[in-house]
Amino acid sequence: MQLVFEQVRLGGDRNFGYLIGDRSAGVCVIVDPAYAPELLVERAEAQGLKVTHIVNTHGHSDHIEGNPRAIEMTGAPVAAFPGDAEPDIRLGDGASVEVGAFSLTCLHTPGHAVDHLVLYEPGEQILITGDLIFVGKVGGTKTDEDGRVEWESIQKVLAAAPDEATVWPAHDYGARASSTIGLEKKTNPFLQCADVEAFLQFKKDWSTFKQENGLK
Repeated sequence: MQLVFEQVRLGGDRNFGYLIGDRSAGVCVIVDPAYAPELLVERAEAQGLKVTHIVNTHGHSDHIEGNPRAIEMTGAPVAAFPGDAEPDIRLGDGASVEVGAFSLTCLHTPGHAVDHLVLYEPGEQILITGDLIFVGKVGGTKTDEDGRVEWESIQKVLAAAPDEATVWPAHDYGARASSTIGLEKKTNPFLQCADVEAFLQFKKDWSTFKQENGLK
C-alpha cells in the first residue's frame, strides 16, 4: 500500500478539499469538493486513481457545492452523515470508509453543523477536521447550546487522536495550512479553555481578542 494525500485549494471562502488514496490499489476518495471539484478529480486522474467516494464533512453549501459536478465526472456516490440532503451512503459515528488498504474512521462531531464529521486515518494519524477545528480557532456556532455541543465534539476528537496527529481543516483561516493536535493544544486559545463555560465566554470575546492580537 502507498498513501496518496493531497490538500487542494478550491476557492470560495479559502476552502480546502482533500484527496486520499492508495496508489497500490489505484483508488481514492475526495473530500468536500466545494467550488472546484475539477481540481480534485484532475489530481486523481493524473495519478491514475479511481474516485470511489465523494465524502462530505458536513452539508453546508460551501462544502457540497461541487457534489453534482464531482458525481458527473466520477460516477462515485456521496458519503456523509444524514442531514438536509440524504447521501447515497450514510456515515454514522464510528463508520469507516475504505480506501484501498487505508481506512477513514468517521467521528460524528456536531456543533458547527448537526451533521458534521471529522475523518481520521489512524495509521498515518491524519485528521480532516472540516469546520470543527481550524488552525488557531474553531468553527462558528449560532447559540450557546450549539457551542456546548461543539465543545463536547472537540473533546471527543482530542481524546481520539494523539498529539502527533496532523490537523487538516476545511478552510485556510490560520497562520498555516495545517497543524498538529499537539500544536493546537499549545497555541489554539479555544482548545486552552478550562471548561465549557470558559469556551462559551471566549467565543463571545473572540472579536475583541482578534483585534487586540492582530488576527484576521
